[in-house]
Amino acid sequence: MTSTLLEAPTIWELVRRRAEVSGERVMLLDTDGRRVTFGELETLAERVAAGLLAQGVGPGTTVTWQLPTRIDSVVVSMALARLGAVQNPILHLYREREVGAVLRQSRPDFFVVPGVWRDRDFGAMAKSLGADLERAPVVVEIGDQPPTGDAATLPPPPSSGTEMRWVYYTSGTTSEPKGAQHSDQTLMAGGRGLAAALDMAPDDIGSIAFPYSHIAGPDYLLMMLAAGFGAVLVEAFVPSDAVAAYRDLGVTMCGGSTAFYQMFLAEQRKSPETKIIPTLRIISGGGAAKPAELFYDVEREMGVKLVHGYGMTEIPMIAMGSPHDTDEQLATTEGKPVVGAEVRIVKEDGSVAAPEEEGEVRVRGPVVMLGYTDPVATAAAFDEAGWFRTGDLGVLRSDGHLRLTGRLKDVIIRKGENISARELEEVLFTHPSVGDVAVIGLPDADRGELVCAVVEASGDGGAPLTFDDMVRWCRDAGMMTQKIPERLEIVDRLPRNETLNKVLKYKLRAQFAPPAGGQRA
Repeated sequence: MTSTLLEAPTIWELVRRRAEVSGERVMLLDTDGRRVTFGELETLAERVAAGLLAQGVGPGTTVTWQLPTRIDSVVVSMALARLGAVQNPILHLYREREVGAVLRQSRPDFFVVPGVWRDRDFGAMAKSLGADLERAPVVVEIGDQPPTGDAATLPPPPSSGTEMRWVYYTSGTTSEPKGAQHSDQTLMAGGRGLAAALDMAPDDIGSIAFPYSHIAGPDYLLMMLAAGFGAVLVEAFVPSDAVAAYRDLGVTMCGGSTAFYQMFLAEQRKSPETKIIPTLRIISGGGAAKPAELFYDVEREMGVKLVHGYGMTEIPMIAMGSPHDTDEQLATTEGKPVVGAEVRIVKEDGSVAAPEEEGEVRVRGPVVMLGYTDPVATAAAFDEAGWFRTGDLGVLRSDGHLRLTGRLKDVIIRKGENISARELEEVLFTHPSVGDVAVIGLPDADRGELVCAVVEASGDGGAPLTFDDMVRWCRDAGMMTQKIPERLEIVDRLPRNETLNKVLKYKLRAQFAPPAGGQRA
């Protein structure tokens, strides 16, 4: 399949070439019945580009946009790619605080918003925030119809894809977010790597139910353009509604993240005797750790492969499973490094790890961002040999597959003993009373850190997990006593971000930090 992937120097040229090859094939579908072919995307994007040009957007213009996951959002972003503008997408879920922080850093010339959407006035927010800036951006409200014009007025499209044309801001936890700068080529490298790993064919139908303005948006879209298949766009994800739409539209691949996998599995369990999406062959995604047990549950109950991957805002695609991998590889690893990503594991002493040895995951290659908007942050992010420091711990296995074992900051040091939060989470996740779990380290005068398991109840009406149940479960799994959590907290719902539903451990650390008490093993 890899040999059939389209390549091009810029994103716009990729759009043009795909329209030339697959012009009549449907690319974008929505749940309201709208359909846009690859050929129509090129035509629509050029018309919108002309409309934006008439308002003053041109090559090098910085445009922040905050748009929901819908067809017109894709058209606007491709129109900006046609013009050679610098795009700064913001999640449509962000509110004044987050949007204000990004605007202060990006200082855009234009700010494109949907007007009033889902009872929220984005235009009013944009103008209010702009008034507080030294130079307010021009606010463009597209509503149900982006501006259009005569494509004959357009200047030549950009010919090079190596310049910085995209800025995606990472979610800040204790400080303002960092801007990861990408070129067309860094984003396209991620899309090609993803398409090659998943072995997608032109007759596949995928889905985008996560925010298109997330870094996963262009990653997925560029995979579609590279491999030539279409996808369903979902503005607001409701599991039962999404399943019904995917069933009607013949979706063959869906997913998003671990939380999405769990929601699809929950829908399947409502009708255990019937395959809820008969055409489905793959559930895929990334963004959060995937317990091995979840892979086997999905395969057994839904009859499809769960293919998980690994990326980040700075590197949209690092590793990805393949439907051709073994069950063991799919269940326990993030797949092999994708084409365009070179991965090495670096041990604590700075030496390169051998296969099966744990260390920090570092990456280089065409999939890596150009750098942050802050040069100081850029210098700290790369080692002396030019490898990007991910901050993730992992192992490159002898079969070439990457297995993540945790975060550098997620290693709990209890009385000098390194304890992997992820290892504990994978064990506790299999308990029938556990819906989800996050293991954190909390400051402790005697130990340095104590191990705390925060458990989200399974929601099936069964008995909640007790402290003694947890200890017994860990011991029965063969875990040494020193690793067993000394504290258990039960919550109705773990705090998550609004993009891929990743658990926000920093909020749990703040919530359960001393002087709160807890039980001990």
